Parts: sequence; structure tokens; C-alpha cells
Amino acid sequence: MSSSVVELPRVTGTCPQLLTAAIRQAVRSGGSWQETADRVVAALRGHLPEVGPLSAGPLSAGPLNSGLLGSGLLSAAQLAGDPSGYQAHLVHDEPDGSFSILVAVWQPGQETPVHDHLSWCCTAVLQGTEYEEVYAVRGDHLEVIDRNANPAGAVSGFAPPGDVHLVRNAGDTVAVSMHVYGTDIARVGSSVRRVYDLPVR
Repeated sequence: MSSSVVELPRVTGTCPQLLTAAIRQAVRSGGSWQETADRVVAALRGHLPEVGPLSAGPLSAGPLNSGLLGSGLLSAAQLAGDPSGYQAHLVHDEPDGSFSILVAVWQPGQETPVHDHLSWCCTAVLQGTEYEEVYAVRGDHLEVIDRNANPAGAVSGFAPPGDVHLVRNAGDTVAVSMHVYGTDIARVGSSVRRVYDLPVR
């Protein structure tokens, strides 16, 4: 019998302390998952810098001149993305396991599978536009109930149930987003609870 070791995420970037402290306060205030997500959204909106244009040249050539992306949140190589699929970089793992912060980097055309989540989730688009389709599970199929184009600066949050979606970069430049999850990603490995492989009608 052979066994394999699953490598869990580890912190690979740097999240600003003021932002982390604001999220921590929002999470520790208690309440339902949706109330927590709403407070984290407010914390993100209050602490993220204005999103500005890209620096001259391709993304991988140097840091962005906008807010967090130019502050060392991720390296230039990480911000370039990976042609094999979108990448999620853990930038903060709260010691008590109450939340984790990741930064996702999407090259054009990359997308998630249709999925739902272990807990509440909040996102802030830092660069590019992320397209989202939200689904309702209808027994043997999925039904699209909403479509959103979330440009740089868009911040949103949600909590299960009703969190079944697919996210893609349908643009022609790299998209970058910050994701805050109400779970310990370093321990559980992913925010995804279930992947749906059902037809869409």
C-alpha cells in the first residue's frame, strides 16, 4: 500500500498589517456568516487603496503602480500568473484559524470549476475584470441565476447557502483578486466544499 502526502498551502506573500487587523476586528465581532461577510466587505473597502492603471510594459516586467499590487503583496513572478491554471497565493493565515487571505492571479481564459464554499467568502478585484456566473442547483442540473462583471475596485461577499458559482478571467490581461475566507486554508487546503459537474440549463 502506498501513501501520498498532500502539500497544504503555506504563506507565500505579505498582507499589510492594517488590512489584516481590520479584517480580524470584523471577524471577531460575531454574528451570522452573512453578517461577518458584510463586515469584512466594509473592512476591505475601507482599507484597500484606490486601484490605478498598470505600469508601462507587461505585468511580469515590474510591479504595478497601484496600491497593494505595488506594495510587495506578491512578487512580480507570482503576479504574472501561470499558464497551467489560475494560482491562489496564501498571504495571511490567522493563527486561531478564523480566516485566511489569498490573492488569486488569473491569466486570460482561466476559470474555476463550478463550486461552493466551506464558509463565508469576500473578494476584492485588484486588477482586471473577473466574470462570475452564479447558479442554483435544480436537482439534476444547474440554472444560471446571475452574471456579474467585477472590475478592479469591486468588493463583494457572500455566505452559504447560495454560493454556487464559477469565476473566470474573460479579459485579455492578467486579473488579480484578494479573497478572504472564514476558514483556515493552511489546515483544510482549499475553500471549496464541493465541485458541481452538472449540466447548465
